[in-house]
Amino acid sequence: MIDLYARETTLALLHEYTLGEGLRRHGYAVEAAMRAAAGRTGGDPVYWAAVGLLHDFDYEKYPEPPDHPLKGADILRAKGYPEEFVRAILSHASYTGVPREDDCARWLFAVDELCGFCMACAMVQPDRRIAAVEVRSVVKKLKKKDFAAKVNREEIAEGAHDLGLPQEELITHVLAALAGVAAELGLAGA
Repeated sequence: MIDLYARETTLALLHEYTLGEGLRRHGYAVEAAMRAAAGRTGGDPVYWAAVGLLHDFDYEKYPEPPDHPLKGADILRAKGYPEEFVRAILSHASYTGVPREDDCARWLFAVDELCGFCMACAMVQPDRRIAAVEVRSVVKKLKKKDFAAKVNREEIAEGAHDLGLPQEELITHVLAALAGVAAELGLAGA
């Protein structure tokens, strides 16, 4: 029997639908942030990591709302993923109308955009090291609307608020998680 949450399984599914390295790395980043969040909350780190890794697996093939993540949800259901897992992924896109009813869903929403933003911050470092990115630098860049302009800053703020965390604490969490997988993200240094 296949373990739906095993990294080999989720990684194979991600790679089947996502060919671009950038979107794969985003999945790896959110996976790391979710695994770390599970450790903070008592959640199952394997399950939460799988949610993070697969949250955008359908995006490359179905980038337009509402296709993403609705098409992906159908694929996950067909592969036997439980509805709770599917709903957590659906809830990361506000336009689906699926409420974020548990910690896993709230954390996914909170770290998704922030992972991409922190990675963008690392890309402009002279050495491209995520470990060199400082919280105050991320906060400062969040105020610059032309930096990583596609990142939804309102969702980052909403995610921190929904978790009851100061934004700086959420940024600290994400930076630490990403530093732990820096090589896989291509952000370990030049």
